[in-house]
Amino acid sequence: MATDIEIARAAKLEPILKIAEKINIPAEAIEPYGTKIGKVDLGFLAEAQERAKSRPKSKLVLVTAINPTAAGEGKTTTSVGLADALRHIGKKSVVALREPSLGPCFGMKGGAAGGGHAQVVPMEAINLHFTGDFHAISAAHNLLAAMIDNHIYWGNEPAIDSRRVALRRVVDMNDRALRQIVVSLGGVANGYPRENGFDITVASEVMAIFCLARNLADLQERLGKIIVAYGPDKKPVTAEDLKAAGAMTVLLKDALMPNLVQTLEGTPAFIHGGPFANIAHGCNSVIATTAGLALSDYTVTEAGFGADLGAEKFLDIKCRKAGLAPSAAVIVATLRALKAQGGVAKADLGKENHGAVKAGLANLGRHVANVRKFGLPVVVAINHFGGDHESELDIIAKTSRDEFGAEAILCKHWAEGGKGAAKLAEKVVELAESGKANFHVLYPDELSLTEKMRKIAQEIYGAKDISIEPAAKKQIADIEALGFGHLPVCVAKTQYSFSTDPTKLGAPSDHIVGVREVRLSAGAGFVVMITGEIMTMPGLPKVPAAVNIKLDDKGQIEGLF
Repeated sequence: MATDIEIARAAKLEPILKIAEKINIPAEAIEPYGTKIGKVDLGFLAEAQERAKSRPKSKLVLVTAINPTAAGEGKTTTSVGLADALRHIGKKSVVALREPSLGPCFGMKGGAAGGGHAQVVPMEAINLHFTGDFHAISAAHNLLAAMIDNHIYWGNEPAIDSRRVALRRVVDMNDRALRQIVVSLGGVANGYPRENGFDITVASEVMAIFCLARNLADLQERLGKIIVAYGPDKKPVTAEDLKAAGAMTVLLKDALMPNLVQTLEGTPAFIHGGPFANIAHGCNSVIATTAGLALSDYTVTEAGFGADLGAEKFLDIKCRKAGLAPSAAVIVATLRALKAQGGVAKADLGKENHGAVKAGLANLGRHVANVRKFGLPVVVAINHFGGDHESELDIIAKTSRDEFGAEAILCKHWAEGGKGAAKLAEKVVELAESGKANFHVLYPDELSLTEKMRKIAQEIYGAKDISIEPAAKKQIADIEALGFGHLPVCVAKTQYSFSTDPTKLGAPSDHIVGVREVRLSAGAGFVVMITGEIMTMPGLPKVPAAVNIKLDDKGQIEGLF
């Protein structure tokens, strides 16, 4: 079988204007980036959303997954395959995904554009600089950071307490050496030395705001609300106080237009924004999702990592903020990943092991139950691998049906494209049009921040309770005193387990979720609860993916998958 990148290169792509025609976007509303990538005019999208109010409501389908393992689950691949499959059965569909970050591309995860015959293309461009959105977000964030120190240097009119600067700088790369630094060294001309640090760009509040903003005006208003520091009296200092929001919006003006590309089968794909799910809210932009809903009958979108992180945040944060209501949810798993959840080493995943499959199904079962707590009908997609054992696949199907009450459908989109996921598409249409969806968030706004965190830990993670360190308790009290207690909670947690211990696989219960730090994202409109050993600036693994990425003799990229 050809590799992902070989399949992508062999594909005959349609011009982006032809892709736009499929969802009634006129040529004048497309700003081309070459011939295969385009940005869509925000004014046109606003008009399209108004027109969409007079026709039958488009269906939003959420694709999520079990907790990720080294065996692979294929959530993006399944999202792409499902969007292609919906067109295969006669539905007008689009797929809306996040943009990949350079950090994981060169770190451990590799590319994020799907795989096999279910990819978004041009794959190499999407995985690398694409249209420069992340660079613009980094620049806007770091402009704000520079303006903080500049104000301190030039008399400090906003009365910033340099010991209480809340904003760190960002870079779109995994670089542990930058987690904690000292800035302004080198003498009087360079300012006043203080501790600072870097987060990865996808953890930036600017990224979160970018993905939750409805338009440029909303973007600028949200940017202005970012709390960058506190004064000696602990009064918040905002980006608007520094008069930075206007310039930041200028830097983000073009980036806010959603990117339009295509799948290998020519299905329109919006790829826009990309906050991580383990340290941010893990969803593509509201603008891209609502564009899909305005221009198609079915919009397939994904939430990052497992349903305990990505789906919970998609539903409790993005849908709450944007007024979205999914019609159905798909939970992706592979036979190999379920065996890994059952305790099997990666080298032994190809061996038949019924006991491990049954043990690993506990992870899937909890995710199915959790998604149903939001009032959504669920179908399980088993992403097929060559070498899967029929007897083990039968166990998944039977257990899903008899114990979880959800149909598990074997999908072969990786090898066969859209037709390989046609049965999944038919089931998704059945669920979405059944009227069974009764979407609701997990907790009300008026619950305290501590109780919101406890609700997530107990209802979604299966925890016995939460434990909040004294410093974090003080941070919560301060945030609530400032009037932000009504905001939803965004949990920063390991993606590998329901607990905060990445080694606890399956469906651990009765554990304690410890909160060690709390950060207010006033512009984005949520409060980040940091648990366990999670870092907002990841590091590279011992052997990063970057060591295998290079150009061949023909100038083509090797090692990016």
